[in-house]
Amino acid sequence: MHLLLGIDVGTSGCKVALFDPLGTLHATATYDYPLVQPQNGWAEQDPRLWWDATVAGITDVLHQMGDARDTAAHIAGIGVTGQMHGLVMLDAAGRVIRDAILWCDGRTVDECAEITRRVGAQQLIDITANPALPGFTAGKILWVRAHEPENYARCRHILMPKDYIRYKLTDVIAAEATDASGTNLFDVACREWSDQVLGALDIDAVLMPAVLESPDVAGEVTRAAAEATGLRVGTPVAAGAGDNAAAAVGLGIVHPGRAFTSIGSSGVIYAHSDKVRIDAAGRVHTFCAAVPHTWTVMSCTLAAGLSLRWYRDTFCADEIAAAAECGIDVYDLLNEEIARIPRGADRLLFLPYLMGERSPLLDSYARGTFFGLSCVHGKYHLLRAVMEGVSYSLRQCLDVLRDMSVVCHDMLACGGGGRSRLWRQMLADIYDLPVIRPRVDEGPAFGAALLGGVGAGVYADVREACALAIRDDGVSCTPDAAAHGAYEPYYRLFVQLYPQLREQFAELAQL
Repeated sequence: MHLLLGIDVGTSGCKVALFDPLGTLHATATYDYPLVQPQNGWAEQDPRLWWDATVAGITDVLHQMGDARDTAAHIAGIGVTGQMHGLVMLDAAGRVIRDAILWCDGRTVDECAEITRRVGAQQLIDITANPALPGFTAGKILWVRAHEPENYARCRHILMPKDYIRYKLTDVIAAEATDASGTNLFDVACREWSDQVLGALDIDAVLMPAVLESPDVAGEVTRAAAEATGLRVGTPVAAGAGDNAAAAVGLGIVHPGRAFTSIGSSGVIYAHSDKVRIDAAGRVHTFCAAVPHTWTVMSCTLAAGLSLRWYRDTFCADEIAAAAECGIDVYDLLNEEIARIPRGADRLLFLPYLMGERSPLLDSYARGTFFGLSCVHGKYHLLRAVMEGVSYSLRQCLDVLRDMSVVCHDMLACGGGGRSRLWRQMLADIYDLPVIRPRVDEGPAFGAALLGGVGAGVYADVREACALAIRDDGVSCTPDAAAHGAYEPYYRLFVQLYPQLREQFAELAQL
């Protein structure tokens, strides 16, 4: 029996998972590592800790199967995925020069302004499909060049986080299209590094690795990697994909008309497209997809599940204690209370901008706001308003995709928020789309494993892999016409509020 290994280099830990070609999970292990914040708003990690966690995870998974050597012999292919946008710098000997600067690091506001000035705001969007954002990689490169010139001078290779793990497995320096398209340095339509952008920013193109498609075999497990992990020498390793692109493969979002909503700390809407579609205003992101020569349009709402967790932790200590005493999830208890509150939360709206906002506002000064608060409102009104406000923000992003002619016939719901039937039904009613909870939600590691299977020849291509390994028999929430009609006036009012407050948010930030 063939087995497929998926490796997911996340922000909080590395997950390693072992599947068979029909999508059955056989073993999984996750090993954590710390996030380092040298200054407020900065976020870094030592890539060598990623490798240590990967080695531990692979070793653990192989031993869970009983005979580790026999299990390794049955692994046909390996795929890698992980957090996007991080900057990993290697010297000529392939050694890490400094800690990686992560996607959530906010130090590069000045560098983003410089990128926009040098390239031109519209030209940057036309080529890279995205505006210059602090989370993206290009600004981090410019920051190191300006503030740590000795490190920049030593740099010979620039990689993304999962590319570093693939390098450690195969000794091959390479990038792939989905992760590269999140750097602000990549021509997303042509699927290659942009000489025009690199030239404008004075970044030597030799620093940027060769770009592969996600299911391409980048290399094979080396003897050194095999000795460290227990894997078989020569096992093919696919190029892999960024976390959202890999998650899309694991959910079967590989055809036009398919999309998913992920509600974790942030909220993502991710839709597949066979054509390049770019929002000229840069309100949502266009990236390359893991299916070769296809693309994706995705949004990122910064405080989705985070808004609900903030409210829970701040105002729901009694419910947390009661849930612990009863041995149930506190969110199940809170959902019972929210369900008793009418749609619209008795004329109360919440703007979920606790961390500023990316999609579709691109405003780091925006802040969370309750609108319409009165003496009739109790804490469960506020809680329902928080959940509805996040849903309206996601709907606003979906409407941008619809304006771009990106069609979604239905919506898969994943992440922690996707486990709530109440929230799934709310999304179905607000989106006016069926919302489906997938039968299996193993996240990006599953998609990475499938890409490894394609690279190894277990499947003919990515779409065949999804057809064989993924079954769409999850629970569906059908939109209710009356509920959609009830939400719609609140949504229209929600959309009007931020433009009225934009200047005041900026003024508040200066106080």
